[in-house]
Amino acid sequence: MLKVQYHIYIFLGIILQGFFIKIEHEEKYVPAVVLKGSASLMFVLLGLGAYVTFPGLVHVKYIFFGLIFGMLGDILLNLRFVFVKNGQKVFLIGIVAFLIGHILYLLALIPKAVNLSLCVIIGVILAAGLLAYIFKTMDVKKAFKIFGVIYLGAVIIMTVIAIGIAFGGETAAIIYAIGAVLFTASDIVLIFNTFSGGETKFSLRITNLSLYYLGQILIACSLFF
Repeated sequence: MLKVQYHIYIFLGIILQGFFIKIEHEEKYVPAVVLKGSASLMFVLLGLGAYVTFPGLVHVKYIFFGLIFGMLGDILLNLRFVFVKNGQKVFLIGIVAFLIGHILYLLALIPKAVNLSLCVIIGVILAAGLLAYIFKTMDVKKAFKIFGVIYLGAVIIMTVIAIGIAFGGETAAIIYAIGAVLFTASDIVLIFNTFSGGETKFSLRITNLSLYYLGQILIACSLFF
Protein backbone atom coordinates (compact mmCIF):
# COMPACT_ATOMS: atom_id res chain seq x y z
CA MET A 1 0.00 0.00 0.00
CA LEU A 2 1.07 3.59 -0.58
CA LYS A 3 2.14 5.76 2.34
CA VAL A 4 0.76 9.29 2.69
CA GLN A 5 3.95 10.82 1.31
CA TYR A 6 3.52 8.87 -1.91
CA HIS A 7 -0.01 10.15 -2.34
CA ILE A 8 1.46 13.64 -1.97
CA TYR A 9 3.98 12.91 -4.73
CA ILE A 10 1.17 11.77 -7.02
CA PHE A 11 -0.98 14.82 -6.23
CA LEU A 12 1.92 17.25 -6.72
CA GLY A 13 2.94 15.49 -9.92
CA ILE A 14 -0.52 15.81 -11.46
CA ILE A 15 -0.70 19.50 -10.50
CA LEU A 16 2.79 20.19 -11.90
CA GLN A 17 1.96 18.29 -15.08
CA GLY A 18 -1.18 20.39 -15.51
CA PHE A 19 0.76 23.63 -15.10
CA PHE A 20 3.40 22.34 -17.49
CA ILE A 21 0.79 21.69 -20.20
CA LYS A 22 -0.57 25.20 -19.76
CA ILE A 23 2.82 26.93 -19.76
CA GLU A 24 4.09 24.96 -22.73
CA HIS A 25 0.97 25.91 -24.70
CA GLU A 26 1.79 29.54 -23.93
CA GLU A 27 5.23 28.89 -25.49
CA LYS A 28 7.10 29.71 -22.30
CA TYR A 29 9.55 26.94 -22.95
CA VAL A 30 12.17 27.47 -20.24
CA PRO A 31 9.71 27.39 -17.30
CA ALA A 32 7.92 24.55 -19.12
CA VAL A 33 11.09 22.45 -18.96
CA VAL A 34 11.40 23.16 -15.23
CA LEU A 35 7.77 22.19 -14.63
CA LYS A 36 8.07 19.07 -16.75
CA GLY A 37 11.21 17.96 -14.95
CA SER A 38 9.58 18.65 -11.58
CA ALA A 39 6.48 16.64 -12.51
CA SER A 40 8.65 13.74 -13.67
CA LEU A 41 10.67 13.92 -10.48
CA MET A 42 7.50 12.92 -8.60
CA PHE A 43 7.25 9.52 -10.27
CA VAL A 44 11.00 9.07 -9.80
CA LEU A 45 10.51 9.73 -6.08
CA LEU A 46 7.82 7.04 -6.05
CA GLY A 47 10.31 4.68 -7.64
CA LEU A 48 12.98 5.69 -5.15
CA GLY A 49 10.59 4.95 -2.29
CA ALA A 50 10.05 1.44 -3.64
CA TYR A 51 13.77 0.96 -4.27
CA VAL A 52 14.56 1.88 -0.66
CA THR A 53 11.68 -0.21 0.70
CA PHE A 54 12.48 -3.31 -1.35
CA PRO A 55 16.26 -3.12 -1.93
CA GLY A 56 16.60 -6.82 -2.67
CA LEU A 57 14.09 -6.98 -5.52
CA VAL A 58 15.86 -6.80 -8.86
CA HIS A 59 12.77 -5.83 -10.88
CA VAL A 60 12.22 -2.84 -8.58
CA LYS A 61 15.76 -1.66 -9.29
CA TYR A 62 15.28 -1.93 -13.04
CA ILE A 63 11.97 -0.07 -13.00
CA PHE A 64 13.35 2.63 -10.71
CA PHE A 65 16.22 3.33 -13.12
CA GLY A 66 13.77 3.10 -16.01
CA LEU A 67 11.76 5.89 -14.39
CA ILE A 68 14.92 8.00 -14.09
CA PHE A 69 15.57 7.64 -17.82
CA GLY A 70 11.92 8.54 -18.39
CA MET A 71 12.51 11.79 -16.51
CA LEU A 72 15.63 12.48 -18.60
CA GLY A 73 13.62 11.81 -21.76
CA ASP A 74 10.92 14.22 -20.61
CA ILE A 75 13.42 17.00 -20.04
CA LEU A 76 15.25 16.42 -23.34
CA LEU A 77 12.07 16.30 -25.41
CA ASN A 78 11.10 19.70 -24.10
CA LEU A 79 14.60 21.15 -24.40
CA ARG A 80 14.17 20.84 -28.17
CA PHE A 81 11.91 23.88 -27.96
CA VAL A 82 14.58 25.81 -26.05
CA PHE A 83 17.51 24.87 -28.30
CA VAL A 84 15.66 25.17 -31.59
CA LYS A 85 18.72 24.93 -33.86
CA ASN A 86 19.61 21.53 -32.43
CA GLY A 87 16.01 20.55 -31.78
CA GLN A 88 16.07 17.38 -33.86
CA LYS A 89 19.26 16.10 -32.20
CA VAL A 90 17.92 16.86 -28.74
CA PHE A 91 14.63 15.12 -29.60
CA LEU A 92 16.44 12.00 -30.79
CA ILE A 93 18.63 11.90 -27.68
CA GLY A 94 15.44 12.13 -25.66
CA ILE A 95 14.03 9.16 -27.57
CA VAL A 96 17.23 7.23 -26.76
CA ALA A 97 16.70 8.02 -23.06
CA PHE A 98 13.15 6.66 -23.27
CA LEU A 99 14.42 3.61 -25.16
CA ILE A 100 16.92 2.85 -22.39
CA GLY A 101 14.08 3.21 -19.90
CA HIS A 102 11.98 0.69 -21.81
CA ILE A 103 14.88 -1.73 -22.05
CA LEU A 104 15.16 -1.53 -18.26
CA TYR A 105 11.42 -2.14 -17.99
CA LEU A 106 11.85 -5.18 -20.23
CA LEU A 107 14.64 -6.50 -18.02
CA ALA A 108 12.25 -6.22 -15.07
CA LEU A 109 9.43 -8.01 -16.88
CA ILE A 110 11.16 -10.83 -18.77
CA PRO A 111 11.87 -13.05 -15.71
CA LYS A 112 8.15 -12.91 -14.87
CA ALA A 113 6.92 -13.32 -18.43
CA VAL A 114 4.36 -15.95 -19.34
CA ASN A 115 4.74 -17.35 -22.87
CA LEU A 116 7.56 -14.91 -23.59
CA SER A 117 8.10 -16.09 -27.17
CA LEU A 118 4.41 -15.66 -28.02
CA CYS A 119 4.33 -12.18 -26.45
CA VAL A 120 7.41 -11.12 -28.43
CA ILE A 121 5.92 -12.43 -31.68
CA ILE A 122 2.64 -10.59 -31.05
CA GLY A 123 4.55 -7.45 -30.12
CA VAL A 124 6.67 -7.59 -33.28
CA ILE A 125 3.58 -8.08 -35.48
CA LEU A 126 1.74 -5.17 -33.84
CA ALA A 127 4.79 -2.90 -34.04
CA ALA A 128 5.43 -3.83 -37.69
CA GLY A 129 1.81 -3.11 -38.61
CA LEU A 130 1.81 0.26 -36.88
CA LEU A 131 5.18 1.25 -38.36
CA ALA A 132 4.10 0.21 -41.85
CA TYR A 133 1.02 2.42 -41.55
CA ILE A 134 3.04 5.35 -40.20
CA PHE A 135 5.70 5.16 -42.92
CA LYS A 136 3.05 4.81 -45.63
CA THR A 137 0.83 7.68 -44.53
CA MET A 138 3.26 10.15 -42.90
CA ASP A 139 6.33 12.05 -44.03
CA VAL A 140 8.94 10.82 -41.55
CA LYS A 141 12.66 11.62 -41.87
CA LYS A 142 15.12 8.75 -42.16
CA ALA A 143 16.62 9.33 -38.68
CA PHE A 144 13.17 9.19 -37.11
CA LYS A 145 12.35 6.02 -39.05
CA ILE A 146 15.44 4.26 -37.70
CA PHE A 147 14.79 5.33 -34.12
CA GLY A 148 11.07 4.70 -34.56
CA VAL A 149 11.53 1.06 -35.52
CA ILE A 150 13.70 0.35 -32.49
CA TYR A 151 11.76 2.48 -30.02
CA LEU A 152 8.21 1.49 -30.94
CA GLY A 153 9.28 -2.14 -31.19
CA ALA A 154 10.61 -2.03 -27.62
CA VAL A 155 7.57 -0.15 -26.28
CA ILE A 156 4.97 -2.43 -27.85
CA ILE A 157 6.80 -5.65 -26.98
CA MET A 158 7.18 -4.43 -23.38
CA THR A 159 3.46 -3.67 -23.22
CA VAL A 160 2.40 -7.03 -24.66
CA ILE A 161 4.63 -8.85 -22.16
CA ALA A 162 3.13 -6.77 -19.33
CA ILE A 163 -0.39 -7.66 -20.45
CA GLY A 164 0.57 -11.33 -20.58
CA ILE A 165 1.87 -11.18 -17.01
CA ALA A 166 -1.28 -9.34 -15.89
CA PHE A 167 -3.41 -12.34 -16.88
CA GLY A 168 -1.92 -14.03 -13.80
CA GLY A 169 -4.21 -11.81 -11.74
CA GLU A 170 -1.62 -10.15 -9.47
CA THR A 171 -2.53 -6.59 -8.51
CA ALA A 172 0.96 -5.23 -9.20
CA ALA A 173 1.02 -6.80 -12.66
CA ILE A 174 -2.41 -5.42 -13.54
CA ILE A 175 -1.48 -1.91 -12.41
CA TYR A 176 1.78 -2.08 -14.35
CA ALA A 177 0.02 -3.36 -17.48
CA ILE A 178 -2.51 -0.52 -17.39
CA GLY A 179 0.37 1.94 -17.04
CA ALA A 180 2.20 0.34 -19.97
CA VAL A 181 -0.90 0.50 -22.17
CA LEU A 182 -1.38 4.19 -21.34
CA PHE A 183 2.30 4.86 -22.07
CA THR A 184 2.04 3.14 -25.47
CA ALA A 185 -1.19 4.97 -26.28
CA SER A 186 0.49 8.29 -25.46
CA ASP A 187 3.33 7.53 -27.87
CA ILE A 188 0.88 6.68 -30.65
CA VAL A 189 -1.00 9.95 -30.06
CA LEU A 190 2.33 11.84 -30.07
CA ILE A 191 3.36 10.28 -33.38
CA PHE A 192 0.07 11.09 -35.12
CA ASN A 193 0.04 14.62 -33.71
CA THR A 194 3.66 15.29 -34.71
CA PHE A 195 4.07 13.59 -38.08
CA SER A 196 0.62 13.48 -39.67
CA GLY A 197 1.13 16.89 -41.31
CA GLY A 198 -0.22 20.32 -40.54
CA GLU A 199 -0.20 22.01 -37.18
CA THR A 200 -0.19 19.96 -34.01
CA LYS A 201 -3.48 19.94 -32.14
CA PHE A 202 -3.48 21.13 -28.54
CA SER A 203 -6.24 18.67 -27.63
CA LEU A 204 -4.04 15.78 -28.79
CA ARG A 205 -1.07 17.26 -26.96
CA ILE A 206 -3.11 17.25 -23.74
CA THR A 207 -4.15 13.65 -24.44
CA ASN A 208 -0.58 12.56 -25.17
CA LEU A 209 0.89 14.18 -22.05
CA SER A 210 -1.92 13.06 -19.75
CA LEU A 211 -1.81 9.42 -20.87
CA TYR A 212 1.97 9.38 -20.59
CA TYR A 213 2.06 10.83 -17.09
CA LEU A 214 -0.66 8.56 -15.75
CA GLY A 215 1.17 5.63 -17.33
CA GLN A 216 4.44 6.44 -15.57
CA ILE A 217 2.66 7.03 -12.27
CA LEU A 218 0.94 3.64 -12.49
CA ILE A 219 4.18 1.89 -13.40
CA ALA A 220 5.82 3.46 -10.34
CA CYS A 221 2.85 2.65 -8.09
CA SER A 222 2.84 -0.99 -9.20
CA LEU A 223 6.08 -1.46 -7.25
CA PHE A 224 4.24 -1.15 -3.93
CA PHE A 225 1.69 -3.92 -4.55
